[in-house]
Amino acid sequence: MCPNWNVNLQGQKYNDEFTKTIVDLYHAGNSVKELSSEYGVSEVTIYKWVKEFTPISSDKGSVKPKELAEIQKENLRLKQELEIPKKGYGHIREKVTEAELNHFIEKYKGQYTVQKMCEVLTISRSSYYNSFKKTMSKHGHQNQVLTKEIQRIHLKSKARYGAPKIHRVSLRKGFYLSLKRVQRLMKKAGIRSITKKKYRPYPSKEKVVQLNNRLKRDFSIQTINEKWVADITYIPTVRDGWYYMASVLDLHSKKIVGYSFSRSMTSELVIEALQNAYTAQKPRKGLLLHTDLGSQYTSSEFTQHVQKYEIKQSFSQKGCPYDNACIESFHAILLKKEEVYHTQYTDYSAAKLAMFQFIEGWYNRNRIHRSLGYQTPQAIEDQIRKTA
Repeated sequence: MCPNWNVNLQGQKYNDEFTKTIVDLYHAGNSVKELSSEYGVSEVTIYKWVKEFTPISSDKGSVKPKELAEIQKENLRLKQELEIPKKGYGHIREKVTEAELNHFIEKYKGQYTVQKMCEVLTISRSSYYNSFKKTMSKHGHQNQVLTKEIQRIHLKSKARYGAPKIHRVSLRKGFYLSLKRVQRLMKKAGIRSITKKKYRPYPSKEKVVQLNNRLKRDFSIQTINEKWVADITYIPTVRDGWYYMASVLDLHSKKIVGYSFSRSMTSELVIEALQNAYTAQKPRKGLLLHTDLGSQYTSSEFTQHVQKYEIKQSFSQKGCPYDNACIESFHAILLKKEEVYHTQYTDYSAAKLAMFQFIEGWYNRNRIHRSLGYQTPQAIEDQIRKTA
């Protein structure tokens, strides 16, 4: 059965799975502004979804959002007033010097406001600021500012970016520095990209029927929705074992245009991914879809859907993965190396949410690609749609 679709003010379609996940993220603590920026949905639409998909309060009463925010603010104030003295004085009974207090404030100013710490520790803000007025060279000050920006970019990428991409993002934000300087500052600050050796499966010895390869390593594309590639990957969980994700990638924009999740690797899994891609992208007749020779993609059920959408089907030859290397690279290098290998998912639901956040919140809309001129897949697609 095809999923229901919701339409925003710009006419963009989103299925119920996408919609409910956004609402769940909102209730998990993400602000509407953050969700709008990260997933490309207007704030008005998100507020509408929250109202539509949020359960009605019970008979025990309810609290208005504004009242809840005030309660949380007050709780935070009380919590900080209790925590700050413990961290500042610890279990030391003798007198704590002003220099030690200043050092404490400097250490925790990213966690608490300077004003609040000065109030609780009974030290004037002017004393704190005056104690840190040191003469620093212009170059040293610049390095300090640049290191903070590098740390911010690195943190936003969840440690996925190395020096080349951090360098590109810095330039776009108006920080004019060389790649070598970025590398030096990263080394000095102990900042590095996460890396993980990928798993290499043993090759299959089973005989496979060869089917027509229309792509033939011809990756020349003029626009989006000309050539797609598709594949399946697996995600391990602690409680539920393996689960599977099917993805569809546009070769021009490198965007993941469709995906689906399942506890089993069936034809329905790849059919749903194709349906989501087709409904979201609305490709013209003659689109080429390239896959491997997996039984899910060669099944009669999948072929019927391909023919219904007037899509031309293409298959890799056994032992020749180069035509499908782009989608395999996304799964094996980007998804696994940047996300899966660094996380232990409790169950199916946790893994599914993490994959949604990686694809929709990071890869499609925020991760820049060297092959795209250091732009994001969504930015490439938006540029093409504006000129169409």
